[in-house]
Amino acid sequence: MAVLAWLLIPLVAAIGGGIWGSWANRTRKARSDGPELIGYARFREAMEKPRQGS
Repeated sequence: MAVLAWLLIPLVAAIGGGIWGSWANRTRKARSDGPELIGYARFREAMEKPRQGS
């Protein structure tokens, strides 16, 4: 019986991990990278401008 308990611990952990993984990934499909890419493009443009003064 003790062996069965030790085998159930990783099984329950794997099932719990799978459930948590699917729950944590549920919002990624609806979210796009649009705002992050726009911000990165603005940053790149600012870095490419020549420095003025020196």
